[in-house]
Amino acid sequence: MGNVAELDEKRLCAYLETHLEGFKGPLTVQKFKDGQSNPTFLVEAASGRLVLRRKPPGSLLKSAHAVDREFRVISALAETDVPVATAYHLCQDDSIIGSWFYIMSYEAGRIFWDPAFPDMERSERKAYYDEMNRVLCAIHSVDLAAVGLSDYGKPGNYFERQISRWTSQYKASETDRVDSMERLIEWLPENIPADDGKVSLIHGDYRLDNLIFHPEKPEIIAVVDWELSTLGHPLADLSYQCMQWRLPQNSPGIKGLGGVDRVAQGLPTEEDYVKAYCQRMGIEKIENWNFYLAFNYFRLAAIVQGVYKRSLDGNASSTQAGSLGAMTKIVADIAIHLIEEE
Repeated sequence: MGNVAELDEKRLCAYLETHLEGFKGPLTVQKFKDGQSNPTFLVEAASGRLVLRRKPPGSLLKSAHAVDREFRVISALAETDVPVATAYHLCQDDSIIGSWFYIMSYEAGRIFWDPAFPDMERSERKAYYDEMNRVLCAIHSVDLAAVGLSDYGKPGNYFERQISRWTSQYKASETDRVDSMERLIEWLPENIPADDGKVSLIHGDYRLDNLIFHPEKPEIIAVVDWELSTLGHPLADLSYQCMQWRLPQNSPGIKGLGGVDRVAQGLPTEEDYVKAYCQRMGIEKIENWNFYLAFNYFRLAAIVQGVYKRSLDGNASSTQAGSLGAMTKIVADIAIHLIEEE
């Protein structure tokens, strides 16, 4: 099994000089240390900086790591209100670096990992949350037909399909029995809210560290990591982001706001954030909020389990992947607490 950090730089350079207009070598490639799924690299060449995202090498779960879908969606969003990197080239020839990859622009900005924004002045923090809220609404407001994404997801009940998908993914990467996951696998399909017909583009992993902010102000210049994007219910995205209000602050790999005094720190509450979203989207009231949250904790637990399994197999993108083993139960237990509140 190949090392995810190894690339044949000479072969890649020759390929890009042939297939990417304006590209000029020599080049060097350095892997970004963070990120759990599709390995991402900074390409520094004589012609400038670019970013390469590839499928991991080795045996992969079906439908996972679809870099072609990522390339398609960021290409489609180029002329919309959703800030994205510029998509330049998709390579579907495994012989170049060992797996499919695509090239996009390098966006110089800031990535934050702690949702409490500890290094920022208290008075500045809410503006960053408001910008996250604005851009999430922009994603959910994309005219699918106008940008050619009407067929970007399957028709029918989104949650039914997603629960089935992530149950299968979880079972394929299960290492130990987790009782709370077994209970969720049983409870979620039986408690899906009636389909209200709402369908939008959804990012699927809309969280703080997948947003690149302007170097100096609360403005998002690029939403990245579109691997899990599809057509689905917009409240799935909203509730996914709102998980951070309940996740433990010091949980491995994924920082939350659990135990943080939001008001004292100048941060919006979950209720504040949801209210701002509803105002922007013209929604009067959200029913079944705990279902949406529980669904996303289940989904996150399945994702984390997959990362952990890849670390055991020696095929994970991040060096932190092995520390995520305990997170599956932590996250699933939060979901059980939510459904018991119902």
